[in-house]
Amino acid sequence: MTEIHDAKAEPGGTVEDAAPAGVTLPVRPGAYLLELVPVPVFDIDRAKAFYADKLGFAVDVDVRPAEGVRVVQLTPPGSACSITLTEGLPQADMPAGSLRALHLVVSDIEQARAALIARGAEVGPVEDMGGVYYAFFADPDGNTWTLQHMPWRA
Repeated sequence: MTEIHDAKAEPGGTVEDAAPAGVTLPVRPGAYLLELVPVPVFDIDRAKAFYADKLGFAVDVDVRPAEGVRVVQLTPPGSACSITLTEGLPQADMPAGSLRALHLVVSDIEQARAALIARGAEVGPVEDMGGVYYAFFADPDGNTWTLQHMPWRA
């Protein structure tokens, strides 16, 4: 049996307000919750290992619901939005490596960058872009990501 973990925060709430595992929160009228972003990859096992081992994402789901179909869902630490790696779902097809500049917002970019590097991820230097700080990296397929730090949100 596959365990599915739901740690989504209520609209307007924080991740700390998230429901316990296995509890699904209601979607309030008028809300449009972004909860899942497809990430196009060539090799799901390699990508799953990268996101789980090098970035520390939680593996929430890894299922094969039908012949030729696989869905892996992973969630960044503290995030209310997950990513999905899929195969066999034509409606989710994109060229592998074509996703650009997904942002992971952090409270301390130097600490977050150092933690990812310690796990084996290759992360570029911190860049100050007018008071907002970024550190860029890519997954094994070339999808690009950035750590983002906005000091006024820390």
